[in-house]
Amino acid sequence: MPRLPVEERVVELPEGVTASYEGGVLTVKGPLGELKKNLAHTGVEIRVEGGRVIVRKEWAGRRERSMVGTVAAHVKNMATGVTEGFTYKLKIVSSHFPITVKVSDGKVYIENFIGERKPRVAKIVGNVQVKVEGEDVIVQGINLEEVSQTAANIQQATKIEKKDPRVFLDGIYVYEKAKGMS
Repeated sequence: MPRLPVEERVVELPEGVTASYEGGVLTVKGPLGELKKNLAHTGVEIRVEGGRVIVRKEWAGRRERSMVGTVAAHVKNMATGVTEGFTYKLKIVSSHFPITVKVSDGKVYIENFIGERKPRVAKIVGNVQVKVEGEDVIVQGINLEEVSQTAANIQQATKIEKKDPRVFLDGIYVYEKAKGMS
């Protein structure tokens, strides 16, 4: 694949969002808070001009072009996070043994999972709020990576090993991913 003279993506920031890039760290501030991300290792040029962030690389090969797109997507997700936030919803599914989910000390405790005596534990990553409402577990926050990793930790904590997955369907599963924290 030939190298292109310039690969550039422009991310328009929503109203009320400001960004700054100093020392390889991109900071995005908005009504819901502030997010920082170290992007020094990416090897792309990042500029903040007015209400937009410009990500570019000159004479970019295939990997550099994909890195420009990746960094632009990170910037867009950060801007969405500080304006709307992110919500993941998980459903508690049990057939015989009722699962009890409790949140405390930065961890999610899953008790009585398939009749086990010892609770399974999932870590809450970063500044994320986890609520249990009936059969739903709601994970909310402004950082998409922290919200999605926390939801994945909860789902993976209920993974059943060495049993037929067509029969043993108990667990906690992600069923909705949404922008906004309602």
